[in-house]
Amino acid sequence: MITVAIITRRLKEGKTHEDFRKAWYHTIGFGTSSKLYTMINALDPREIIVMGFVDTELDQFISTARIDVKERLSNPLDDVVEPEIGRKFGILVSEDDFSATGAIEYKPPSIRGNETDLEEVLHDLSEFEKVIIQSSEERDRAKKARFSEYVQPPK
Repeated sequence: MITVAIITRRLKEGKTHEDFRKAWYHTIGFGTSSKLYTMINALDPREIIVMGFVDTELDQFISTARIDVKERLSNPLDDVVEPEIGRKFGILVSEDDFSATGAIEYKPPSIRGNETDLEEVLHDLSEFEKVIIQSSEERDRAKKARFSEYVQPPK
């Protein structure tokens, strides 16, 4: 399955795409086919959008999610981006090539020429959702613990 993540972040005033890239860039690979595409929003140049496509089995996705959590905790973006982050996660169900000239005949959803089993995708989505929620909770707990180390209540 190919999982897809679309993450949006807004640069803080005075920060650049290069500042973001240096803080965001992964230092550990996922160990599976992973392509991440970064774009700058044409209507808001401070908005950075990263689209990630990871080709993995569901059980492998758990380890890639943990790697991503560790990366974000090791390389926080707090100094570069605003605190609000947009997150969309899903499973790719079709790749369509509309580059031909003229009429194109309809074809069922498919990836790499293999027709998509939408029932299987729906099953995998529920499992995928559990991993996303678990990873988000793990990251939030770790980030909160890290933050509380630096901010001690006055005595």
